[in-house]
Amino acid sequence: MVKKITVIGGSGFVGTNLCRQLAFRQQDFEIIDLKMSNQFSEKCKIADVRDVTTLRNTITGDVVVNLAAVHRDDVRDKAEYRRTNADGAENVALVCEEKGIDKIVFTSTVAVYGFAEPGTDESGEINPFNEYGRTKFEAEERLRAWHANGDKSLIIVRPTVIFGEGNRGNVFNLLNQIASGRFLMVGKGENKKSMAYIGNLVAFWETCVATDQKYGVYNYVDTPDLTMNELVSQVRAKLKGKTGVGPRLPYWLGIILGFTADLVAKISGRNLPVSSIRVQKFASSTEFKSSKVSLDDFTPPFTLKEGLQRTLHNEFVICDPDAEIFLTE
Repeated sequence: MVKKITVIGGSGFVGTNLCRQLAFRQQDFEIIDLKMSNQFSEKCKIADVRDVTTLRNTITGDVVVNLAAVHRDDVRDKAEYRRTNADGAENVALVCEEKGIDKIVFTSTVAVYGFAEPGTDESGEINPFNEYGRTKFEAEERLRAWHANGDKSLIIVRPTVIFGEGNRGNVFNLLNQIASGRFLMVGKGENKKSMAYIGNLVAFWETCVATDQKYGVYNYVDTPDLTMNELVSQVRAKLKGKTGVGPRLPYWLGIILGFTADLVAKISGRNLPVSSIRVQKFASSTEFKSSKVSLDDFTPPFTLKEGLQRTLHNEFVICDPDAEIFLTE
């Protein structure tokens, strides 16, 4: 049994959910983050993956789960992606080497594949279209170099878009737009979107920590994938009691508006909620396959539909986004 788990980036949405589950299981853990944890301040130490000295002074676990990342697509200093994602991962590996920590669970992303063909699995071509994907794959390569030197364990998880109670990312923004009646479908809506429910990801990370497997790379996606039409229709039915997707905008017009927003943002220096890359991502298919079941016969505790319904219920019906997700008794 693992004595102590170090969760780097444990103060954020994903890390907090993982740490809730570790606390529920009475598993000893520590959080290393740039900011103090709202829920586990007594477990939190302030450090920066970009500063190896702070990592040396704070990491004391037997297994490291590295969740730290710069991932937003509106970061103006592009070098920050490499400093945090790639250099930061290398710094973590260096400290693990120095302290004799022989297992890292690293959270990467399906963005390493770029605009991938539908059904892309872990053997898919690496072809990222942005700095986030590029630097995450670079981080993987640096960790593989660490893994190759000695008897070590490395599990790499590449989640697709993550959603769940309390998340304030792209999926929540979509759900909130639908709930408020401001949503406008762009394109035909036949593109599929792979998604990952936080409750299932937490369970998978627990499996990654516990496994005896020495190396593995796993996409994480909850199936079956929904088309945008299906996703929006389910949300509207739950929250609005309405059928269909509502108003629809042709893709060509949506992309023109996106490029116009890019120009306005460049001139004004402001970040806008609309951009050409966001329109492209919205209208493209992100349909991935995963071999996650091959890791100790992993079975997610929730279906995708259950995860979506739980999120909608807690966020928009009872308005309790901090509802805790305990996977098993």
